Amino acid sequence: MRRFKRVLTGVIAVIGLFALFLVISFAMPVETWRTGRLPAPPLPLIEGGPAIEPPDRVWIDTDAACGDGRRTDPDDCLALVLLAKAPGFRVAGISTVFGNTEIDVTDRTTRALVRRLRADGAALPDVLRGAGAPAEDPAQSSPARDGLRRALEDAPLTILALGPLTNVAAALDSRPDLQDQVERVIAVMGRRPGHIFHPAEGNGQGILFGHGPVFRDMNFDMDRAAAVKLLDMGLPISLIPYDVARQVRLGGDDLERIARSGTAGQWVAARALGWLDFWRDEIGLDGFYPFDLMAVAYALEPRNFNCTRTMAWVGRDDRLNNLWFHDPPALQIGPARTRPEDSEARQHVIYCPDVGDDLHGRLMERLTGSPLRRDS
Repeated sequence: MRRFKRVLTGVIAVIGLFALFLVISFAMPVETWRTGRLPAPPLPLIEGGPAIEPPDRVWIDTDAACGDGRRTDPDDCLALVLLAKAPGFRVAGISTVFGNTEIDVTDRTTRALVRRLRADGAALPDVLRGAGAPAEDPAQSSPARDGLRRALEDAPLTILALGPLTNVAAALDSRPDLQDQVERVIAVMGRRPGHIFHPAEGNGQGILFGHGPVFRDMNFDMDRAAAVKLLDMGLPISLIPYDVARQVRLGGDDLERIARSGTAGQWVAARALGWLDFWRDEIGLDGFYPFDLMAVAYALEPRNFNCTRTMAWVGRDDRLNNLWFHDPPALQIGPARTRPEDSEARQHVIYCPDVGDDLHGRLMERLTGSPLRRDS
């Protein structure tokens, strides 16, 4: 018994020392820890390109949960507001998926926002409930899957995927005829090798000695199998990553302007205040990065984004093996020659990590000043 206690004490001591080392490492002025990224060769970005045609018929798949909790982002809701205000777009469908939180909440939140957008004058279709977890059976039906299939049977469209790709992969699985109808999938995911998401970006404030919390590539992580399946289909895909969202920051003044824009804007802005406080108190920034909003911004005005056509693959990040303690498969981006041979899936995509000048101002003008879209 005494020997067991000594061993147990030793194990606890080792764990304690490891935890202390980890905390101290956050306090060290090491740029890799502060910014969450290892140096990587620059990508050959094309200003305003590669060119794509802005879509005129879209399907938006969302895990909107704005205001469900202090750590629940409002980005999907802002994306829906932006899309509703965009002239010339036909929203063929709106579907919900798990992700930011459970499907009951994302479905309820999306329906509540759509009611308010309609009250402001937007013509939007009914919301269709989708997957509540990664699909174990590709043949399993849902209103979202079936509705997206019907919409694709009617005419080509662009899919704005703001959450896990579960619904999209389920709708297109074993349906090459429908895959041919997809003009483009715009998904919020992907990262360079050696990059983990530290939103404090080295400003020296926030929790853990200014290191800030570590985010993850959540839309990919929540259903990796769906992302692999979609890559294997060879569809036209544009990836809108964390890196581009960090170039636009929404703060308190922006939320006040959005709140004055109508019933929906007021509702979303009020539900975004907890998220703004979280970023101020625990991340140390005076505003938040609007991740999913950027996907709709790209669909509306792709020429505002600087992108490149490059390789995407799913696999473990070799650059993090000796640096990070948790290294699950990731959706990584880079030249084809840097892709490991054992990567799980691979495809050429458009990757958009940069924006042009004053995208923040253009977004705010659209969110607060444009008339609501009234076409069906």
